[in-house]
Amino acid sequence: MAKTKFTAGRIASFSCDAGKSQEFLWDASAPGLGLRATPRGDKSYFFQSKLDGKTLRTTIGSITNWTIPEAEAEARRLQTLIDHGHDPRQIKTDKLIAAQDVRDAREAEEQALEQKSVREAVTLGDVWPLYVKDRQQHWSDLHQRDHKKIIQKGGEKRSRSSKLTEPGPLAAFVDMRLVDITKDRVEEWAKVESKRRATRARLALRLLRACLSWCVEQKEYREILTENAAKSKRAKESLGKSRPKKEDVLQKAQLPHWFAAVRQIQNPIISAYLLCLLLTGARREEMAGLKWVDVDFRWKSIKLADKVEPFRIVPLTPFLEDLLMNLPRENEWVFYSRTSASEHITEPSIAHRKACKEAQVILTLHGIRRSFASLCAWIAIPNGVPQQIMGHTPRTAHDTYYKFWPIELLRAFHTKIETWVLNECFGRANPSVEKEFGFEGGSLKEFSDA
Repeated sequence: MAKTKFTAGRIASFSCDAGKSQEFLWDASAPGLGLRATPRGDKSYFFQSKLDGKTLRTTIGSITNWTIPEAEAEARRLQTLIDHGHDPRQIKTDKLIAAQDVRDAREAEEQALEQKSVREAVTLGDVWPLYVKDRQQHWSDLHQRDHKKIIQKGGEKRSRSSKLTEPGPLAAFVDMRLVDITKDRVEEWAKVESKRRATRARLALRLLRACLSWCVEQKEYREILTENAAKSKRAKESLGKSRPKKEDVLQKAQLPHWFAAVRQIQNPIISAYLLCLLLTGARREEMAGLKWVDVDFRWKSIKLADKVEPFRIVPLTPFLEDLLMNLPRENEWVFYSRTSASEHITEPSIAHRKACKEAQVILTLHGIRRSFASLCAWIAIPNGVPQQIMGHTPRTAHDTYYKFWPIELLRAFHTKIETWVLNECFGRANPSVEKEFGFEGGSLKEFSDA
């Protein structure tokens, strides 16, 4: 292979003959340096040598990018690598891979920063619907409504009032970024809310704490939430502790007046609903969601949705049975409503407040549930009976696994409770009342002695 000293003139005049795919010219100054020309007129420097007895060739670059001295210096550098046992091609490949790794790392870092910036822009109002959607299958209808109302911005029209809806306790955080919800802000919020609506604010703080805990568990938000700002001792202290509403319960002397006022409610659905709450101690949404298919008139039982368990079975006592038997059947719901979107009763509080005003008592719908438990204390029955009827969680392992009253025995005690209530409201010596409600022939006494 003939060699010649590379000069600008020789390189410019060198070309590929017609009919050939390429032509080579070798440099006499730098061992292994060659020049390749193609039929299209392209010319580039390359290096060729041997490593471990095998020929290797690698491109240096185009003559437009490399001068003759630069190409010769590169050829000598490559030969030095071979002399030390290194393959220039592998070194070049490794450098390309390393450079690509650096670019990939830089792009990943830039993408991570961009994603973090996007995540940091997320507000509580953005996260709240996602949190509710993920968890609502484990919640009751009332708990879902609490999550909706607690964060509403307010200012919307009411269906039954000219007043606009008020902002929920968490409305102040709706448009706030998650990263900006700090303990200091939560504590300042708690100080303000404690003077306006401490009870609702305590609920709001619990819901906010649960939501932020959920966010910490999500990989999208855990990097921007270093702590749960709602877990603030000071905020909790500012809102105070909830106190038992001892006044929100019917006294024995008030029972006949309340009972009579509820009986006078013009809407028989609401009237029956309130009486059923008193005689079962059920939660308001449990009784409101009662369907006809869950009322077993043959075996005298009612299947109620439960807060803890999927459902619970309570007895269908004689007076309750009479109440339900006389209700019209408009749809699948026992306490149906023609105006409610759910097609069952949702807001009986207005009628109840009027009845309470007539009876001169102060009582909420949940106070009716308290009244059932309180009034049962006047009757000699086992402690676990009212709890099982009301759906309270057993307090001991013994009550949980061993002391569960069968429906027949539960019905006997429940009927005794009902009879005592009716006797307090009507008296045993009132035959007209006994006849009206199907307890003729001294049956009130008979049930009370059961």
